[in-house]
Amino acid sequence: MLVKVYSGAVNGIEATTITIEVNILAGAKFIIVGLPDNAVKESQQRVDSALRVVGSRIPGKRIIINMAPADVKKEGSSYDLPLALGILAANEQLAPEGWDKCVILGELSLDGSLVPVKGVLPIAIHARGEGFTRMLLPAGNANEAAVVEGLEVHGFSHLGEVIDYLRAPASHAPCRFEPSREMPEETAMYDFKDVKGQENVKRALEVAAAGMHNIIMVGAPGSGKTMLARRLPGILPPMTREESLETTKIHSVAGKLPRDGSLITARPFRAPHHTISGIALIGGGVFPRPGEISLATNGVLFLDELTEYQRAVLEVMRQPLEDRKITISRARHSVDYPANFMLVASMNPCPCGYYNHPTKECSCTGTAIHRYMSKISGPLLDRIDIHLEVVPVELDKITGRQEADPSRVIRERVMAARAIQTERFKDYPGIHCNAQMTPALLKKFCPLDDRCLALLKMAMQKFGLSARAYDRIIKLSRTIADLAASPAITPQHIAEAIQYRSLDRENWGAR
Repeated sequence: MLVKVYSGAVNGIEATTITIEVNILAGAKFIIVGLPDNAVKESQQRVDSALRVVGSRIPGKRIIINMAPADVKKEGSSYDLPLALGILAANEQLAPEGWDKCVILGELSLDGSLVPVKGVLPIAIHARGEGFTRMLLPAGNANEAAVVEGLEVHGFSHLGEVIDYLRAPASHAPCRFEPSREMPEETAMYDFKDVKGQENVKRALEVAAAGMHNIIMVGAPGSGKTMLARRLPGILPPMTREESLETTKIHSVAGKLPRDGSLITARPFRAPHHTISGIALIGGGVFPRPGEISLATNGVLFLDELTEYQRAVLEVMRQPLEDRKITISRARHSVDYPANFMLVASMNPCPCGYYNHPTKECSCTGTAIHRYMSKISGPLLDRIDIHLEVVPVELDKITGRQEADPSRVIRERVMAARAIQTERFKDYPGIHCNAQMTPALLKKFCPLDDRCLALLKMAMQKFGLSARAYDRIIKLSRTIADLAASPAITPQHIAEAIQYRSLDRENWGAR
């Protein structure tokens, strides 16, 4: 008897419907075709053991399983459950009624238990779009799939429960998404009100958050670079539903979601160690998976001690910083992952760390300082909007009792600026912040008068800035104007933006 069971496969963060055809013929052989990997081929042993636990077994006949489309690589163990059910139905131990509207996936343990799998959310979203109405999967993935409205989700802990449900559908109620299990924001412990001094740095971070601009901080050890970066997520606007779904899809594919499959509602803050490899940073591998830049999508990627990272590792970020996506290409296929992150980097000004320190003397030569700063390539640095020198806080400010604006107040200002940008770009899909503006949008939304142009021209000549820096200064100016609720960019806005690009790396150490 020929039976069709439907499942799903993930390519990048998008899903494809997989049709599993099971046919039992005369003979004695178990065959799986359709480009399965080793994990899929090994499913025979897991399925056989699980079926024996529930009082059945793989029939001693010729079983042919075709996984279509045949040109899509089938990876992982999520096909165990649909294979087991397909074999039972083909052997006439189950009636495949209504299976044409049902997507099934799950890994089986030898005792018949169902183990959670990766990539459930993109498969659920795709299934709803394809007209499927039900989804059967492990209980550990049920809350994740239940995020998708219009899809009846049933989570099970054991193969026996699935068989009982298929024989008596009324015996099992569908799962409901539990908002109370959404991941809370973990930014309360990091508040800007606890930061003494550093008013210029806090202002720069506010501008960066308002327009989603990349930023690099250069300063001596103990000047507060890491402390300030940790507080940045607390002033970013709350994630929209679309951003939450996109971020959760990426973490689901990477296997980074908690066991209860919570919806991610807090903006990611990823801080990989400087020993990270290029593949771990941008994604890839034998079986491609998202890297840190994708896991940081809609959030912050913090690279502390930037000069300690391998130069080759940092250089791979050039294209994602421009395109806000990364394409992993292989001989037979390629996958795209989002990389719409905000880069925050920090580094010391010299090998000893105390160049330009107000009280400690630097022991490095000018040549050593210049060589140290040159570890970060010009093309990469040119893609970072804000370059900031962080000077250690004076003792009087550290011991002072005056409190700065709390993160809540700064966040309100950032949200007001983001609201202006949302209205500005409402007719441009994929553009949400000033940092994402194309040259055409820059020309349309950022007109400059003669005074602004003269000031910008003078800065370009003085600091030897590139054409890319020219565009980024205008984008920064537009964000600063939005924070001031100004419809037009003024010379004051241009001047503030210029000071965020005036870190003279070429003459660093020669002053």
